[in-house]
Amino acid sequence: MLTLTFKSAKENGACAEGYQKFAKFKGGIGKWGKETPFTLLEVLNNNGIDDAIWALRCCEPIQERDRVARLFACDCAQLILPLFEKEYLNDNRPRNAIEVARKFANGEVSLVELTAASNAAWAAASNAAWAAASDAARDAAWANQEQMLRKYLMEEKSNA
Repeated sequence: MLTLTFKSAKENGACAEGYQKFAKFKGGIGKWGKETPFTLLEVLNNNGIDDAIWALRCCEPIQERDRVARLFACDCAQLILPLFEKEYLNDNRPRNAIEVARKFANGEVSLVELTAASNAAWAAASNAAWAAASDAARDAAWANQEQMLRKYLMEEKSNA
């Protein structure tokens, strides 16, 4: 079970609003105690997903925290994977990296295997980002060229 304390949240720079909201939920820090653990699930239930994701960094035990964080990251990546695969139909590197990261979180593959899959996915994402940036730059340049041509054509029309 992932837990944290008010002390660990404060030391890690918790936002005042979320910190105070949770302190009120617990009946006050003085009543609950700065070093008395509470669960991440309580933070999620009371403060919502934003505060829970932030609070994950303060949780213990560390090994379970890292496992949950990695699996949650895989779930989030899985949600946007179809966007990548729609553009790059035959590129399975990101999907493979997500699968390997899940296996790593569960102790089924080594750090070497995780790093290799991650590096391959990074290369795929980098290529996709460059392609998207190139498309955006081309579109912006094309729009600019259209404006310039329109300007000349409008001048020509007014001179006629």
